[in-house]
Amino acid sequence: MENVFEVLMVVCFGISWPLNIRKLLQSRTAKGTSVLFYFFIWIGYIFGLISKGIKAAHGGVTPAYVWFFYILNTVMVSFGILLYFRNRKLDQARGQNGKG
Repeated sequence: MENVFEVLMVVCFGISWPLNIRKLLQSRTAKGTSVLFYFFIWIGYIFGLISKGIKAAHGGVTPAYVWFFYILNTVMVSFGILLYFRNRKLDQARGQNGKG
């Protein structure tokens, strides 16, 4: 049962990432975006994946859907980080500093 609640938590966090990615794609600016925030979220997902790996190595079972959502969120946050650097470069090309 705890896996269900964990997935619900990760899904709730993950709902915001496609919206955020869309905003970053459309705005084409890094202003108002914190790359440090992205890195902390990203490393949090990595730590979550590591904990699942340690659990599996010790005979614990983590359903595939839990892994799926952790990986999906990690990929979306990674894409957000890439978009941040793309948008920062676009800001620099426009003569802006890219910091909000």
